[in-house]
Amino acid sequence: MENDFFVHPHGIVEPGAKIGSGTRIWAWAHILGDSVIGKDCNLCDHTFVESGVILGDRVTVKCNVSIWEGITIEDDVFIGPSVAFTNDKFPRSKQYPAEYAKTYIAKGASIGANATILPVKIGAYAMVGAGAVVTKNVPPYAIVVGNPARVVGYVNAVSIANSNPGMAGGTQGQKESSIGAKIYSIPSFSDVRGDISILEFSKILPFEIKRIFYTYGVKSTEVRGEHAHKVCEQFLIAVHGSLNVIVDNGICREEYVLDSPTKGLHLPSGCWGIEYKHSQDCVLLVLASHEYDAKDYIRDYNEFLKYKGIK
Repeated sequence: MENDFFVHPHGIVEPGAKIGSGTRIWAWAHILGDSVIGKDCNLCDHTFVESGVILGDRVTVKCNVSIWEGITIEDDVFIGPSVAFTNDKFPRSKQYPAEYAKTYIAKGASIGANATILPVKIGAYAMVGAGAVVTKNVPPYAIVVGNPARVVGYVNAVSIANSNPGMAGGTQGQKESSIGAKIYSIPSFSDVRGDISILEFSKILPFEIKRIFYTYGVKSTEVRGEHAHKVCEQFLIAVHGSLNVIVDNGICREEYVLDSPTKGLHLPSGCWGIEYKHSQDCVLLVLASHEYDAKDYIRDYNEFLKYKGIK
């Protein structure tokens, strides 16, 4: 039976490889047996696919990329020219189990030219900048750059500016949120002795406080949060320094900057929250509507989407 995929006369597909319909394999590409390549993929010149590799549908692999055993790539992923995958974090050591040599790239992710990818998980629709060196997992929708790669933004995050918040509970100057998060102004007073901010719970907070915690000493390259609550609501205040907060309802995401003890962000339940871009002196105070309950947390983004009824 004639193949329903294209192989250039100078391309090599070894027996046992499974190639989906509509896939194109170009000159000097080499596909080993026991690899699986989905439909409508495009493998450009000088690509190499080792046995055991799994590629989903509509994957693009540009020139000079080798994809090693232990790498799985989901649908609609873009791999830029000369991306370097490694298939072993510890090539000279035998004390680590096989899972240290696995790389998983989720649906819709994009990896820029000349990036180096250690065995990690790259989340859905994440973007890896050209030349980045990825040494740890990349969250869904995150944009990472640099060596080592660090999160610098999130795909399609809408910035919710609040340069001039109103009085207590007000939102003057704030772009309307489509998620339900809200910036509240905390009354503050100044005199020759200094400044004071007053948080009268019954007047400002949209819930009764059951728990208080705070984070500090967080490196600017670190990302905190990355979970959702089924019931618990939170109120976030940067009492010192600054940070950025992503609020994601599974369909869209908004980005807030907390840089003053005179404003707080209400993070509703049922939203995925992320804190990043911490300043060196950042102290984040979090007021919560419920006591700690491990069952209230959703820590996997795919599980969060299922919880929200989003495919």
